[in-house]
Amino acid sequence: MPPAPSLSDPATRAPEQQVWRDPLALMLESTGEGVFGVDLDGLCVFINPAGARMIGFEPAELLGSNMHDLTHHSHADGAEYPVEDCPIFNAFRQGLPCRIDSEVFWRRDGSCFPVEYSSHPIIDAGQVVGAVVTFVDITERKRAADALQRAKSELEARVRERTHELETALHQVRELAAWSDKVREEERTRIAREVHDELGSLLVALKMDVNWMDKRLSEQGGRSPEQAQDMRQRMRCKCQNMSRLIENAVDNVGRIITDLRPSILDHQGLWAALEWQAQEFVQSAEMALDWCMRAEPEGAWPEPPEPLAMAVFRIFQEMLSNVGRHSRADRLAVQAVVEGGVLRLSVHDNGVGASAQAFEAPDAYGIMGMRERARHFGGVIDIDSAPGQGTRMCLTVSLQAGAPA
Repeated sequence: MPPAPSLSDPATRAPEQQVWRDPLALMLESTGEGVFGVDLDGLCVFINPAGARMIGFEPAELLGSNMHDLTHHSHADGAEYPVEDCPIFNAFRQGLPCRIDSEVFWRRDGSCFPVEYSSHPIIDAGQVVGAVVTFVDITERKRAADALQRAKSELEARVRERTHELETALHQVRELAAWSDKVREEERTRIAREVHDELGSLLVALKMDVNWMDKRLSEQGGRSPEQAQDMRQRMRCKCQNMSRLIENAVDNVGRIITDLRPSILDHQGLWAALEWQAQEFVQSAEMALDWCMRAEPEGAWPEPPEPLAMAVFRIFQEMLSNVGRHSRADRLAVQAVVEGGVLRLSVHDNGVGASAQAFEAPDAYGIMGMRERARHFGGVIDIDSAPGQGTRMCLTVSLQAGAPA
């Protein structure tokens, strides 16, 4: 019986197994990275198809060519790259590997591409005889890295800008809070002065009249009928004077209370309060008033919740206050329009106007206060003004939510 054939015998090896006779060549053929070998003079000993294709050649064209002069001769900016500075050659001359990802290789057509390459020395009998260089086109990686860096830079810029905005807003809020405290104290001082000067003097006068009457009443005994008649007349005059003083005191108390919180806002609602405030203002400022109120659908005047109504009323007061302090106008147009549950309340004067920067100034506390009140309820304040063209201030806010935003 003949012996069984050996699988290690080339004559008996199957055709499929013949394909694997040169695995190194197969690996070089199949890899997507470029691989080439150079001798000590930098001349190409071999290059795989992927590497040759990346630099625009056929493998056979590159054999024996100086690879530095062919594909690594210049920097990305076109400046000459001396071979003495080339990491590939320095690495294998020193017997050390290197890996670089910050340079370019040049193609046959004169274009270049960013590349990551590594150079490993080939040592034979203890002597360096050349090097194997592996390289890959990292154009997409660089593009992605550049895009990532741009996005990072933009994000950092936006963070810096946002941080600056927040710091500015915080500073403005602090200044606005300080200004509000100052205004509150000034208002308390004004009210205290009015109470002292007006109500205090009235009450002192009343006390003096009461004391006078008490003294006269204690002196009633022993008077003649004529003297008694005269005293009664004088006491009647005192009573009438006391009545006038009390009426003045009541008027002053009502005025102070109205300054603190207009009763018309509670009794007749926001819309009547706005018209009353406008009429009061133009009367004291001696200005002509164009008043317009309309609702869509007609007659649909929703009464907003008390906090929102008070905010709208205070914003309107501040608008009128700005007109009185700065505009030097003689005519005022006020328009209140409710449509779809949204209020647009505008105040337009024919005064001197101002630049847009004046309304954004850090010390424009009245404007900041109005905007903060409006923002609290999801509303906005728009201001349109120019020197010599008057000023238009408009509040836009929804009346449906009624709660702070």
